[in-house]
Amino acid sequence: MPMTTDDGRQPGATALPSRPLVLVVDDHQDSADSLAMLLQLMGHEARVAHDGPSALEIAEREHPDVLLLDIGLPGMNGYELARRLRELPDGARLRLIALSGFGQPDTTHPGDPSPFDGYLVKPAELDALEAALACESTRPSRDISTL
Repeated sequence: MPMTTDDGRQPGATALPSRPLVLVVDDHQDSADSLAMLLQLMGHEARVAHDGPSALEIAEREHPDVLLLDIGLPGMNGYELARRLRELPDGARLRLIALSGFGQPDTTHPGDPSPFDGYLVKPAELDALEAALACESTRPSRDISTL
């Protein structure tokens, strides 16, 4: 019988790198599904939510590594969702990337620190998306659309 380590691997075997889990949150179903398919082609696991409450439920259950959040969600907008995600027990480790159809981050609350680690303009350029997914979580927020 072959000997195994505590995690079930044989001694000397290397662990396969885990695929990052990305949660796409967008109320436009076709956009969300298309982005999730692209992420899968890029080697990520991807899940989709179409509203804030669903995104919170998935985040609590599946612990994604990165969330791509549409800002203009109905009911609970992307900023409120991001704040609530940050309040989760593992919320500080989440990488939250805003997705918006507008060309600049929303500055309606300039005194509030942004809950986001980055900001992408829709449709996100492939290079910018790859950079957003490759970046380590950084606080405070920075614009990664120019990387």
